[in-house]
Amino acid sequence: MAGIKDVAERAGLSIATVSRALSGKGNVSPKSRERAQAAASDLGFVPSYQASSLASGRNYNIGLVVPSVHRWYFSSVVEGVSAALLDAGYDLTLYNVSEGSARRQSVLKDFLLRQRVDAVIAVSLALTESEIGQMLAVHRPIVGIGGPLQGASTIRIDDHGLSEAAVNHLIRLGHSRIAHLTGDSVYEQDFKIPRTRLAGFEMAMRDAGHDVRPEWIATADFTIQGGYATARQLLGSPSERPTAVFAASDEMAIGAILAARDFGLRVPEDLSVIGLDGHELGELFGLTTIDQDPRGQGALAVRLLLEGLDGGAGRPAVDTEYPTKFVIRSSTAVPPSIS
Repeated sequence: MAGIKDVAERAGLSIATVSRALSGKGNVSPKSRERAQAAASDLGFVPSYQASSLASGRNYNIGLVVPSVHRWYFSSVVEGVSAALLDAGYDLTLYNVSEGSARRQSVLKDFLLRQRVDAVIAVSLALTESEIGQMLAVHRPIVGIGGPLQGASTIRIDDHGLSEAAVNHLIRLGHSRIAHLTGDSVYEQDFKIPRTRLAGFEMAMRDAGHDVRPEWIATADFTIQGGYATARQLLGSPSERPTAVFAASDEMAIGAILAARDFGLRVPEDLSVIGLDGHELGELFGLTTIDQDPRGQGALAVRLLLEGLDGGAGRPAVDTEYPTKFVIRSSTAVPPSIS
């Protein structure tokens, strides 16, 4: 059976260059990579990842911890992480901690410390200083997505500022009677995203001199079904309807659009709706939104981790505000009173 030395001789390259080319690690010119891959194919050479792991001290495996794989945002992050890791030649171990604190503690204090993964990406989990310290003590770098983690690099969006921007878009169109669909207490566990987006909504309204009506702040569960049920209650009184709705997620915004149709309300002629996420279904519903690109966030997390593993472990932790895109579609317009 051919070995890496045989591949190197056939390709006319050094063993080190061939190793980097076939593993996807390190800098190799496209021409050298092509020669190494061609020689390996001709000789039927299959790299031994077990030997590579023993030599490098790596498992070529990244652990990804998410609160739930069933929700759109988290599954989109998983897609971004998975694709980036495949391109880099790494495996992915996914940990779903949706079943409560006991499962979460088991993952953080047992599975991740077995040293079967080289690094960890934590999504929307506010890890404690102790939890982070345990992983760093066994040389497992961490990147967090969704909020600040002390001592670890993080990727986040400006939830407060983006909520303000969404509401200000409605205000500039002439709306003052604006309702807000927020998340229930389940989503306040870690980085308190519903509360932060609600605070952005309230600030934009106050700054514009508009009243925040408590009865027009309604909670749901970030899903289309939950947004639909809550919006039906919100829109049920024809004499006291808002002219616009800002939903803390695109799925709830889509639910609001569907509920409006039940009452014969046209979007945007009778009711404007805006969300925040960048969900794929937004285009189908003509939803105005702010796209936070969760797949891109996942890919960036992988890049930050691998940079640390490839010689940058001593670099300080960085807090990265991920760029977003305001997408104006057909679900928002001037309110009916001034149309």
